[in-house]
Amino acid sequence: MKPVAPALGARTDKVLVLSLEGTASGAIVLRCRGSVVFRSDARALTSLIAEVLPTARRLVVDLAEVTALDSGALGELVVTQMWAEAAGYGLKFSSPSDSVRRLFEATNLESVFDVHSTAEDALNAMQLDQVHPT
Repeated sequence: MKPVAPALGARTDKVLVLSLEGTASGAIVLRCRGSVVFRSDARALTSLIAEVLPTARRLVVDLAEVTALDSGALGELVVTQMWAEAAGYGLKFSSPSDSVRRLFEATNLESVFDVHSTAEDALNAMQLDQVHPT
């Protein structure tokens, strides 16, 4: 998927840019850049996850360049995580920025999400997990 370019003159740290990257193992890495602070941003992120997971079955959401995440986005991600687990898909999160990591810790969501320090660590952990066939 080609990233969407921000509007001319827009601050790129405020615009959510999502891009997909395939891996040799067949898993997909979803790279996120910008902020997820509007309902439309949260829906764009979780809709893309819901679209990709049934085919890929394994997805890492790379949060290294996410500058802000609001409570609505957290709620959407929790629901998406629960759906992925119930469906037997592998969904992991990686490289949370300091602000996102602190938010996960403060809300105790690090126990809900499978968070890894790097996308590579998350992909390696997926190698150990069994993804249930449909």
